[in-house]
Amino acid sequence: MPQCEMCGAEEASLTTTKVEGAELELCSSCTDFGTEVRDESTSSGGGKYSTSSSTGKSSSSSGSSGSSGSSGSSTRPRDMFDDMDEIATDYDELLREARESRGLSQEELADQLNEKASLIRKLERADTLPTDEVQRKLERALDISLVEGQSTDDADWETDDAGTMTLGDVVKRKD
Repeated sequence: MPQCEMCGAEEASLTTTKVEGAELELCSSCTDFGTEVRDESTSSGGGKYSTSSSTGKSSSSSGSSGSSGSSGSSTRPRDMFDDMDEIATDYDELLREARESRGLSQEELADQLNEKASLIRKLERADTLPTDEVQRKLERALDISLVEGQSTDDADWETDDAGTMTLGDVVKRKD
């Protein structure tokens, strides 16, 4: 019997639901956390895909911008999360170390980037995430990469027995 990918409950039928940009197979209790995803073949709208919320109201996404990003052979439609780079979790330490290794103060780096020194302080304290533009400026000026590569933690998601892992199996609590 298939298991819900969120809570692990076993149910005879699961619903494909989009939660925070990820498509998950969820039980009836967990589908309230996202939006039900309908297959293209069953949709009556003219868009790329149609979704129906848990309240039963349906809405369709119209592809007015043409076929940007869809290859036709893809199993799911592309969304904005596919093109996003994930910033490193220790970006604040990377910035501080790179700045200090070049002998720059926060104010000097800010002047070089044409940004405020308060922004550099906030970034080095991890109080704020850099915008894409600021991230590119920092990477060029300090010759570093703030994008997180594939980590060894991704190996936790690989399994030979499909359908038995839930989010609870791989989430690590910070206690």
